[in-house]
Amino acid sequence: MKTRQFSEDQIIKLLQDAKKGDKPVEELCRDLGCSTASYYTWKKKYGDTSADQARRLRRLEKENARLLRIVGQQRLEIDAMKDVIQKKR
Repeated sequence: MKTRQFSEDQIIKLLQDAKKGDKPVEELCRDLGCSTASYYTWKKKYGDTSADQARRLRRLEKENARLLRIVGQQRLEIDAMKDVIQKKR
C-alpha cells in the first residue's frame, strides 16, 4: 500500500490557509511541496472538515472495511455449509 506523503493535519492546515486567502493557492502548495492538482483533490475530499473530523472519518472507514471483510467471509462460510447440506440429501 502506498504511504501518504502528507498527514491529514498538514492537508487540513493547507486548506484552512487557502480559505483565509492571505496567500495564493499556488504559493501555499509550493511551500508544502505539493501540486495544485493535489490541493483541489484534497479540497473535494475534505472540504470544510477539521482535523478531528478527518481522523474520525479515517477511523470509521477502516472499521467499515473490516466489517465488510467479516461479512464477506461469513457469507462464503454460509454458502459452503449450504452446499454441504444439499450434498448430504
